[in-house]
Amino acid sequence: MSGRRVEHLDFGGLTIAFDDRVLRPRPWTEAQSRWAAELLATLPPGPVLELCCGAGQIGLAAVAGSARHLVCVDLDPAAVDYAEQNAVAAGLEERVEVRQGRFQEVVCPEERFALVIADPPWVASQDTERYPEDPLLAIDGGTDGLAVARGCLTVIEKHLAVRGAALLQLGSVEQVAALMSLGSGSLRCLEVRRFEGGAVAQLARTDEDLPVQWWSTGPDSNRLDVSFDTDPGR
Repeated sequence: MSGRRVEHLDFGGLTIAFDDRVLRPRPWTEAQSRWAAELLATLPPGPVLELCCGAGQIGLAAVAGSARHLVCVDLDPAAVDYAEQNAVAAGLEERVEVRQGRFQEVVCPEERFALVIADPPWVASQDTERYPEDPLLAIDGGTDGLAVARGCLTVIEKHLAVRGAALLQLGSVEQVAALMSLGSGSLRCLEVRRFEGGAVAQLARTDEDLPVQWWSTGPDSNRLDVSFDTDPGR
């Protein structure tokens, strides 16, 4: 990391280090960490998985107030370095494992997680030039913006524990709907929360009897109908 300007910021009470090779932590994503922490209070025992972890701030803040173990995964070696460094700075290194590589390859077939947090890049490749300050690997979601998110959905479907939950961050409610229409039908969306910088969806297994809810925040707040993926027969 020598030769680069390392920045530090407060994220949910944790000091997070990063540089320009890693996506700058967005303040609004602290709400995603808080939501994750709230869910962990009611979810069954088991570890947490964070896909596309970046500097690790969302997952670290989510588990900091619990005894949960966290597995962070990212393809970018710089992100992995910072996630490890930030886990140590938070005093969580004994409960955090950081893995570098494609998540379909570094998550073992038998592993199951009570909570999966996924923050894939979601900007369409042709639009990435609109964000020149962001590292390309962290924002390029392919032709339709959902290339990496589709991989996240597959991992969630395979590795989410019984009565577990997933929080998936994308750029809009419309992207959430488009992604869920591509799944195998083993997951449904219980709730969508919209923020100024994107949208976060709560996912659960379709074989579990859980209530569907709606939520929205922001200047154009309204009730978000997520009935597009609640039919287990889809």
